[in-house]
Amino acid sequence: MQKIYTGTEVFNGVERLPDHAIIVENGIIEKVLPIISLPHDAQTTAHAHLIAPAFIDLQIYGANKKLLSAYPQKESLQDLYEHCLAGGTRFVMPCVATNSYETICECIDAVRDYWHTGGKGVLGLHVEGPWINKEKRGAHIEAFIHSPTVEQVKHLLDYGKDVIRIITLAPEVCSTQVIKLIQSYGVIISAGHSNSTYSEALKGFDDGIDLATHLFNAMSALQHRSPGLPGAVFQQESVMASIIADGYHVNFEMISIAKKILQQRLFLITDAVTEANIGYYQHTLDGDKYTSNGVLSGSAISMIKSIKNCIEKVGIELNEALRMASLYPAKAIGINNRVGMIHKGYEESLVFLDNNLAVINTSG
Repeated sequence: MQKIYTGTEVFNGVERLPDHAIIVENGIIEKVLPIISLPHDAQTTAHAHLIAPAFIDLQIYGANKKLLSAYPQKESLQDLYEHCLAGGTRFVMPCVATNSYETICECIDAVRDYWHTGGKGVLGLHVEGPWINKEKRGAHIEAFIHSPTVEQVKHLLDYGKDVIRIITLAPEVCSTQVIKLIQSYGVIISAGHSNSTYSEALKGFDDGIDLATHLFNAMSALQHRSPGLPGAVFQQESVMASIIADGYHVNFEMISIAKKILQQRLFLITDAVTEANIGYYQHTLDGDKYTSNGVLSGSAISMIKSIKNCIEKVGIELNEALRMASLYPAKAIGINNRVGMIHKGYEESLVFLDNNLAVINTSG
């Protein structure tokens, strides 16, 4: 089935092309060409002021009062997907924070069930903890935090094979043997909730860790005599880092500094939670952020709002802000050969925006 989308501008991931069309055949982009080159009898499927690669969120915990860890069912993931799709996000990585192994396994089951019943857009599971540092736990439940044994890691990885895509851990509490074991399952490791020294962080990166979770939040500080984990991220050019651009988790000026240093290595996540009154993580909406027991526990931001904040509050140019929500997270998990750009052979994964950057629709 052919679809033809036209835009006053099409952002292909590199540049904005004026008055261009996108021709899609059976979910795959066939051509990107000037509108004037379309046949005279071509019927347009949809038009927008700006068409861009749809967004990718690699860390989000739930939506519509269905926190995944509290409601580990396929219905929660369907709610999450529909919520994200309405906001321009086509692919999501649902996340479960530090919890019991039983709950983590239930979240794994939920993803499998969602996939087996035809669910779309969920890339896998992001497991954040419990192998983190208690000193940098943030809102995570201290009772579940521990340094893992090889047997514990293998059991979880075997159970979550092909579902777990990212594990956030503190490199200083996990042995090299554990890190190598996780990597042998094809799981991406991200350093986070860590109190590592600069040298400990660099060792983790040398062992193969290539991501950092929500830069600056819940990690050792960047100081002039102790660069900590952020300093190691800045120094190690193979490492990418996610960041939360809501103005509460990280000061906008600090995002600007990080962007100047990391450039294409910095990408956006929402870290969004939802209201919850059962389970270990009972989030309460506090203005336009969430708290749990008085501690900042997650954002209430959408990806399009993150992009707007990067443009309006940080001073990042539109094209680059869009890449931070699409191409760069795709690179972070190695799927940038099929999504994150609008080119021939890429999947139909598009967001349609008006002239105020409001989301009109998302396709794919």
